Amino acid sequence: MLSLRTRRDTRRLGAQIARVLEPGDLAVFDGGLGAGKTFLARALLRAAGVAGPITSPTFVLVQEYAGARAAFVHADLYRLLGEGHAALEVEVARLGLHERRREGAIVVVEWGLRALASLGGEPSLVVSLALSGKDERVARLTGPRAADTLSAFDGA
Repeated sequence: MLSLRTRRDTRRLGAQIARVLEPGDLAVFDGGLGAGKTFLARALLRAAGVAGPITSPTFVLVQEYAGARAAFVHADLYRLLGEGHAALEVEVARLGLHERRREGAIVVVEWGLRALASLGGEPSLVVSLALSGKDERVARLTGPRAADTLSAFDGA
């Protein structure tokens, strides 16, 4: 578990994630409402060189940005979670996230754990966020890029 005591800690984690993700990677951010998924995604995108406004994809489902090393696709599947599993998979497939990943985009998905098949399989990184105090959070990182992210975070 990684303690994120301040927004600065979360921005630092986002920067470390941006350093380790490679074209074609899938990063899934999980956690309850208000856990900081969108804030972390914005920190990652900013650190990856995205200029201009970074808006939440909550209502449009998907936003795409040009990063310094790759295109980034940021999706929020929360509004689709009420669908049954089969319908969720179909709706996520329609968004084209798996295709964008195959094309080399780095895909960052909030609320994506229930739709992994439509996202192209196992994620490179899963960040599970939880509130641990008034303004503090904890993050648990899993997946093939977790160790590199944590070692980079510890070494920063």
